[in-house]
Amino acid sequence: MEWLNYHHLLYYWMVVRTGSVAAASEALKLASPTISVQIRRLEEQLGEKLLRRSGRHVVPTEMGQIVYRYADEIFALGRELLDTARGRPTGRPMHVVIGVHDVIPKSIARWLIEPALKLPDPVRITCREGSSEQLLAELSIQRVDVVLADAPISPTVKVRAYNHLLGETGLSFLGVPRLVRKYRPGFPKSLNDAPMLLPTPNTAVRRTLDQWFDALGIRPRVVGEFDDSELRWEFGGTGIGVFSAPLVLETHLARLYNVQRIGWAPDVPSRFYAISVERKLKHPAAIAICETARHTLFAKRAPTASGRTRARGERS
Repeated sequence: MEWLNYHHLLYYWMVVRTGSVAAASEALKLASPTISVQIRRLEEQLGEKLLRRSGRHVVPTEMGQIVYRYADEIFALGRELLDTARGRPTGRPMHVVIGVHDVIPKSIARWLIEPALKLPDPVRITCREGSSEQLLAELSIQRVDVVLADAPISPTVKVRAYNHLLGETGLSFLGVPRLVRKYRPGFPKSLNDAPMLLPTPNTAVRRTLDQWFDALGIRPRVVGEFDDSELRWEFGGTGIGVFSAPLVLETHLARLYNVQRIGWAPDVPSRFYAISVERKLKHPAAIAICETARHTLFAKRAPTASGRTRARGERS
C-alpha cells in the first residue's frame, strides 16, 4: 500500500501559504534546500508539478492548487483533533449519526430526535433508515452512533451492543366516524371480523397484536398489511378499515386523518429503544434523546376508562 508522506505535504502547504521557500524555511526552522528537496519528492510521488515561479515568489500550478486545498483540510482536521482531545471548542457543530429502524413511525422518530437539535452546542444530525440488520451492522463498525428501534437487540445477533429502553405506550385502535359507531360498542370483542389494516408479520408490534387477538379469541378480517405505518394510516383515513397506532400519536392522527378512537389496548405496548455499543450512553445527542423520551414523550398521557385522558401518576 502506498502512503502519502505528510511531512512533504506540510512543507509544500507552508511554502504556498507563506509564498516562498525562504519564508517557509524560517517558519519551519529548516534549511531552504531541505524543503526544496522534500517538495520535489512529493511532486515525484504525485507525478505532477506543483509549483511555478512568479517573480520572487512561487505559486501553485493547477494541480498544486488542488493539492493545497486537500492539505488545508487535512491540517485543519489535525488541529481540530488536538483541540477536541484537549477539550477546547472546535467551532464545528457536533455530529451524530442516528440509525432509524424503518418500522418506526416517522412522527415518533422526529419527536425522539428533535431534542438532539436543541442542545446548547450546535448539532448536525445524519439519519439513516434501514432494517434492523443493516443498522446494527453499521453500529458494530461505528458508522452509526445510536440506533432507534421498536425491539431490543436479539441475543442471537452477533453484535456487542446494549439496549436502552426509551419508553412504551399502549395501542389505540382508530377509524373514521362510521367505523367508530359500529365497532366502539363492545370493544375489543367487536373487532372480531372487523376490517383491519395491520403491520406486516415481521414487526414486533404485529407479533404482539396477533398474540393479543389470539388470547381474546378475536379474528379480524385483514384488509391490508403494510411495512410503512404512515401508508397504513393513509388508507385508514379513507375508511376502508380499522387501524392501530401508538397511543402517543392518537391526537396527531385524529387531527391529520379525521379519525377517532374506537378503543385502546394498554396491554399491547409499543416499546422503543436506543441501541448503542456503549453500556452507558455518552454522546450528548444520544443522552438528550433518551432523557426526553423517558421524561416527556412517553410520560405524557394515558386514557381512563371513561375515555378522558390523564397524565400518568394523576389520581383517577
